[in-house]
Amino acid sequence: MTMEIQPVVHNTFTVERAYTAAPERVFAAFSDPEKKRRWFAEGEHHTLESYDLDFRDGGTEHYSSRFKEGLPVVGGVALTNEAIFQNIVPNRRLVFTSTMWVGGRCISISVATVELEPAEKGTKLTLTFQSAFLEGADGPAMREAGWKTLLEKLATLLQDE
Repeated sequence: MTMEIQPVVHNTFTVERAYTAAPERVFAAFSDPEKKRRWFAEGEHHTLESYDLDFRDGGTEHYSSRFKEGLPVVGGVALTNEAIFQNIVPNRRLVFTSTMWVGGRCISISVATVELEPAEKGTKLTLTFQSAFLEGADGPAMREAGWKTLLEKLATLLQDE
């Protein structure tokens, strides 16, 4: 049996977000394992199985979860994300590469840059995300929507601190 090979879909998007917190606090939400787990890995649509963060140049981030029953994706399907931090400038920038796997299949390979700039009322965050989507689905739109949701969860975490 042969499996149909989907064409690679290349996509780049940029999301800008303002936070009332100082760049140091926003950066800490990326670098502190407990804070990052809360806004990045936990979610209402999946059950988190594991999360590890080694935040340094060359360090890794890994999470694994399962989709809950009743979602458009078959419930119980494993979602895994693995990242390598390529460049970290404290309180200013981080660049990482990542792969995302669903049900044991790699669905995307990405390069992301997060830039933090001091702003009059806190921090301007600029996320630039470049990906090769391999699954043949609506990956680019879903990933951009996902990051917008994650950055909103980050805003909530910063407000609650």
